[in-house]
Amino acid sequence: MTMRRGCAMLLLAGAAAARLVQAAPPAPPAPPTPLTPDPARVQAGQRLFARCAGCHQIGPNAGNVFGPHLNGVVGRKAGAVAGYAYSPALKQSTLVWNEQTLVAFIRDTNRVAPGNKMRFFNFMSERQVSDIVAYLKTQNGAGPQRAGRQR
Repeated sequence: MTMRRGCAMLLLAGAAAARLVQAAPPAPPAPPTPLTPDPARVQAGQRLFARCAGCHQIGPNAGNVFGPHLNGVVGRKAGAVAGYAYSPALKQSTLVWNEQTLVAFIRDTNRVAPGNKMRFFNFMSERQVSDIVAYLKTQNGAGPQRAGRQR
């Protein structure tokens, strides 16, 4: 075999391999898991969080307003954000915020923590509440960067 013919065969083999790689269908996205919520639910929760944003903040510059900031709320003990004046009900609570406790609290704050000061007149469906929680699960945030005001 001549050098020219060997190079031509290598070029043809390389071109065929490139076509096979290009023709391969893209891998499907990984299905959501408890650690990676469905992006559509997170996006819906972000839109619905506007109902909460009058009292709560999230993100790198979040502070405590009428309610505590919600950065990293999932996995946090209730009543634990420094600089926020919690009601005795939440300060003394043994609640740890997870998906179930957050959903229950948003649905009926007084049933979950009688005597707390959060007043939210829930008019959301179970799906909407769980979408908000899906969004909150993604908000680990570095906040609060500022203390905000206490209520």
